[in-house]
Amino acid sequence: MKKRLAGLCFALLCTGGCASDYYKVTDPTTGREYYTTELQRNNSGAATLKDARTGNTVNLQNSEIAKVTKEEYESGCFTPPPAAPEKPEPNPFAK
Repeated sequence: MKKRLAGLCFALLCTGGCASDYYKVTDPTTGREYYTTELQRNNSGAATLKDARTGNTVNLQNSEIAKVTKEEYESGCFTPPPAAPEKPEPNPFAK
């Protein structure tokens, strides 16, 4: 009886643990992309996610969400994010 119960628990863990949805979330304001399997949408339309690249929790007021394949997710997780754009140097002759 214990073996059957243990087998059933193992099967449930594998089924629940293996099935994940993969998302690419883009902030349209900055163009920054986040990859996650943990995504929550709030009533206000904001999205909260755990960024797979950094492990940080991110809150976005505006976002574009797309489901992606596991391969696209893994590729995006291991691709470094683009560097922040450099600020132009101030013009010393401008008033």
